[in-house]
Amino acid sequence: MSYYFAIVGTQDNPLFEHEFGTSKQGGDGQPRFSEQARHMNQFIAHSSLDIVEEVQWGTSQMYLKCVDKFFNNYVSCFVTGGNVKFLLLHQPTTPVSTASTRSSTSIGANPTSSQTEEAIKSFMLEVYENWVKATMNPFYRVNMEVRSPIFRQRVAAAGRKYL
Repeated sequence: MSYYFAIVGTQDNPLFEHEFGTSKQGGDGQPRFSEQARHMNQFIAHSSLDIVEEVQWGTSQMYLKCVDKFFNNYVSCFVTGGNVKFLLLHQPTTPVSTASTRSSTSIGANPTSSQTEEAIKSFMLEVYENWVKATMNPFYRVNMEVRSPIFRQRVAAAGRKYL
């Protein structure tokens, strides 16, 4: 499964972006987006912001689960207390068939299974913990892009650990 992770600020501006692939089940951690899909990732993630804003006011949870689907791309969201949104676009390795009577519990095979949702939630919580640490820097201003290589390494490590 390939992943595109974006942090979107309170003014819907991108603060951080990172692409990675699955490290579970023999994956090498490299994203497998086609060249055309790579250009569409930011558009798909940001187009789901309207749905995120509708869903976020209907629940008291920070993790909103899978909020949007665009063809074979699923978008999961986590909203911080400061209204910063963590968007994770995940694309299964094979298209998910809705006609199948058997559901796979593999994280890469079924993007809406409870195992996948739990893995994504754990990933988001770890990234949130690192986000809080990064934004506590006295030189950080609200809605400023995060360029820290340490933060990028920690996001990549969380991706390898959970996804």
